[in-house]
Amino acid sequence: MDHDHFIGQVQARAQLASRGEAEGLTRATLETLGERVPEQSASHLADQLPTEIGEHLRRTVTMGGAGTGERFGLDEFARRVAERWHHDEPTALYGSRVVFEVTREATEGTFAKVRDSLPEDLRALVDAGSAGGLRT
Repeated sequence: MDHDHFIGQVQARAQLASRGEAEGLTRATLETLGERVPEQSASHLADQLPTEIGEHLRRTVTMGGAGTGERFGLDEFARRVAERWHHDEPTALYGSRVVFEVTREATEGTFAKVRDSLPEDLRALVDAGSAGGLRT
């Protein structure tokens, strides 16, 4: 999947008004995921994505300065994505579900390994997809 198709899918599925919104959502979600998973996992996943999108996973200087592999759950994930994307947390969570869904489709089995490294509440977010429900 190339960059334009990836962003187009995020925009369409999240029903965003512009490609810029989809770019911002993708960046916010993947940067936050890059903070949560170990650097090696983020790098492997980034290698499977279009270069411009994969780079978001490699930005490992976190808001708190702690680096990659930070231990945080759904509430903190939502807060960070919302802060980066400048939207409220429920909107950011739904948008993240869309980004995860498109990422899963673009990377096949690689994303499953990253998903398995997450705590249960974040796995539920990953699994929910754009049409599914999220049980917290």
